[in-house]
Amino acid sequence: MLSLLIQKELKNILLSPKFAATFLVCSVLILISIFIGINEYENAVRQFEANQQIAQQDIAQASSWGQVRNIAHREPTPMQIFVSGIHFDVGRLSGISSFDDVKLVRSPYSDETLFAIFRVIDFAFIVQIVLSLFAILFTYDAINGERENGTLKLAFANSVSRVNYLFAKFAGIWLGLIIPLLIPILIGLLLLLVFKVPVGADEWMSISGLIGLSVLYVTFFIGIGILVSALTRKSSLSFLLLLVIWIGSVLILPRMGVMAAGQIVPTESIAQLEAKQEAFQKARWDQYSAELSDIWRSREAEMEGMDENERRAYRDDKEWEWLEKDDVLRKKVQSDIIENNRTLMEESRNRKKVQEKLAFNIARLSPVSSFRLAAMNLAGTDIDLKNRYEQSMRIYKDDFTQFVEKKQEEDGGHGGFRISVDSESGVQLDFGRNDQTLDTSDMPRYSAPKTSLQTSIASSIPDFGLLGLFILLAFGGSFIAFLRYDMR
Repeated sequence: MLSLLIQKELKNILLSPKFAATFLVCSVLILISIFIGINEYENAVRQFEANQQIAQQDIAQASSWGQVRNIAHREPTPMQIFVSGIHFDVGRLSGISSFDDVKLVRSPYSDETLFAIFRVIDFAFIVQIVLSLFAILFTYDAINGERENGTLKLAFANSVSRVNYLFAKFAGIWLGLIIPLLIPILIGLLLLLVFKVPVGADEWMSISGLIGLSVLYVTFFIGIGILVSALTRKSSLSFLLLLVIWIGSVLILPRMGVMAAGQIVPTESIAQLEAKQEAFQKARWDQYSAELSDIWRSREAEMEGMDENERRAYRDDKEWEWLEKDDVLRKKVQSDIIENNRTLMEESRNRKKVQEKLAFNIARLSPVSSFRLAAMNLAGTDIDLKNRYEQSMRIYKDDFTQFVEKKQEEDGGHGGFRISVDSESGVQLDFGRNDQTLDTSDMPRYSAPKTSLQTSIASSIPDFGLLGLFILLAFGGSFIAFLRYDMR
């Protein structure tokens, strides 16, 4: 009897106009989103490779190590095809030098502001918005619609238990929604092979996890739709209630979580943080200028009573010693500024992590947030993307700076130039020969940080568990409500 009920329910769904519309819309949207995502990924890869070549050319054209500057680029990932996350919001590159701190700039949305207005439509967005709406359309009249049509009494005129009937109803609707989801996904995965997108074993596992997550998400909305239908007697009322629940869970509650966390755990804005950094930088350079003035006055005092020839000989003898001491002071100032910037950034990040954790915990009251956060973790486009890259770039910056300074010392230069002082010609700066070729074969190369599959899965497990809990609550409530449902 159970199999007959499932076949009947599935047949009714497959032959209904809702199924045809759902399958058509899902197929078109999913395939278009994957196709556009592949094109965006390929464009990002070409831009990434071109920018790297330009950075290498700039280094090769430098005539002295003091002129060497590098740029570290954020590497595109194939998973951004399915879940863009914050990929388009985060900067793509950062300058690497001893003078400036690491900061990702030039995000894709900053260059293409039109797309920032309307955002991208990726697979995660389609599941989050479109399929959840279709789940409501399939389930809002699952129980009360049968009562209004009179078919509910006819069904229970036979020896059918309420548990079997509700299970058959769920199974038919579930299959009717999962089929439109899986078929275009499988076709979309074939597009990855056709366009030769470099998807490795970890990416295939992440995609499998994303598909499973999407099935859980759709299953929840099927369950909540059946629950509301079993709690109401009119399909029009259940549709309105489900629409309110959808708006609250998809559009309002996640944003309320962020707003509440912002009020409970306030953090400094980027402008305030940069103002603190600039204030310390100015104060430190002013202190350096005062110290340097005192040093030069003491040096002049050492030469008091000498004639011009004695002064010239004394300067020539002390020139490089003085320059080295001045260079040590200058590097100490730069080191203090960089260390202060890092300390302020670390304090800000720690404060923001507390805020983010609170915001996510509040937002997770909605299954939509659990789905979105888990999807971003699986794709590696989560909120920690910016921090991961900036931390790895700071480590690379230290290695790169040490390498350049070592090369400068080997060449006998000070900061990439040589200073000579003469009473007749004055101060002269020698920046090296223009035809000099630098050997950069052993220069350290930047490598993008990699998030292991185990780390991504571990970060997603709590959200998978929450979705499972929401599903159990929805279907448990549906069974209890239907057992008490008045069929008259």
